[in-house]
Amino acid sequence: MSEFDEISKLSDNSNQSQPDNWFVKLWERILQFGLGESALRFGAASLSISLFVVVALLMGRFYATESGGLASSRAEDAVINQEPTLEPVAPTFLVDELTSGSGGLYKEVTLHTILPSHNRTELTTYTIQSGDSLFSIAEKFGIKPETVLWGNRYTLGEDPHIIYPGQTLNILPVDGVLHMWTAGEGLNGVSEFYKVSAEDIVNFPLNGLSMASIGDFADPNIEPGTLLIIPGGQGVFTDWRTPRISRENPATAKYVGPGACTGSYDGVMGSLSFLWPSTERYLSGFDYSPSTNHYAIDIAGKMGNPIFAADNGVVVYAGWNDYGYGEMVVIDHGYGWQSLYAHLSVINVGCGQEVFRGDTIGLMGSTGNSSGPHLHFELRNDEYGRVNPWDFLQ
Repeated sequence: MSEFDEISKLSDNSNQSQPDNWFVKLWERILQFGLGESALRFGAASLSISLFVVVALLMGRFYATESGGLASSRAEDAVINQEPTLEPVAPTFLVDELTSGSGGLYKEVTLHTILPSHNRTELTTYTIQSGDSLFSIAEKFGIKPETVLWGNRYTLGEDPHIIYPGQTLNILPVDGVLHMWTAGEGLNGVSEFYKVSAEDIVNFPLNGLSMASIGDFADPNIEPGTLLIIPGGQGVFTDWRTPRISRENPATAKYVGPGACTGSYDGVMGSLSFLWPSTERYLSGFDYSPSTNHYAIDIAGKMGNPIFAADNGVVVYAGWNDYGYGEMVVIDHGYGWQSLYAHLSVINVGCGQEVFRGDTIGLMGSTGNSSGPHLHFELRNDEYGRVNPWDFLQ
């Protein structure tokens, strides 16, 4: 081989190794700077991204739709076959489909209301059923409980307890009072007593009166014994049933019944923290209701349940009450407070006896004007009168 040929061969080998030498030198420099590991990670990540892009392009091109076409052709078909948007139309309401009973669930429509379907326009009567009270009867006819009481003042008096099954009550068509006209009365005086105007009484249709025929308001042409409806009228109650009975002079209650005490007593004072007086904690029908002359709560229970003293005090009444309360106990707690327990079946305490909060003073019963076993419980204060027991009992 000539000298020229050897030189040419060396030159060719030198040119072929140049790329390798460049890559080697670059890698050596990367290693010198301590970036070898980072460069490998970067290279691996770049390769992964490139492969992902390639696969995505291939899938997008060759992915077939449910009908067998390509994705691109599906998009074109959607544009070509696009239909105009229509306004939604509500389905027709067919009653027969809802009530035919052919399957499925449906809401039964009951045309019922607790309100009367029409106004009553006359004085009616109602026969009391077992379990009735002034409150339930009033709700049944859409009037106030006091209207039931004031519509029957000549049979019930002022006591909401004096009702019993089989008794017939007057039911007014509106809230108000039923008044029996007596000789010598004047329209102005009667209307003032019930807090209405004389014209309200004359113009009420069921009274059968007129301005032309009534004559002088001071001496009107109204037959004695005529029942008049006083629309919107309000009765007045007298407080004679449970007087304030103090330990200093309990004899003031002698007219109430033979259970009145006669001495003058001294003894333990109350804590003014009142205990619930029975084992049951729900009512039997009557709540505290001054508008119906019921200043107590009637606590439900069974015959013979123990009755507890609500607070410390001295017994100032123990025995029978002539005005509907039956067997009754009254305790004076001092500081102007007293408590009353009525309709007991048994009394376990006597006049002047000291009792303490929680002591058993008797047993639940149904004596006096009572439709079933319960405790009629009152709280009274010299300053505030007969208060709502719910506000003080624990």
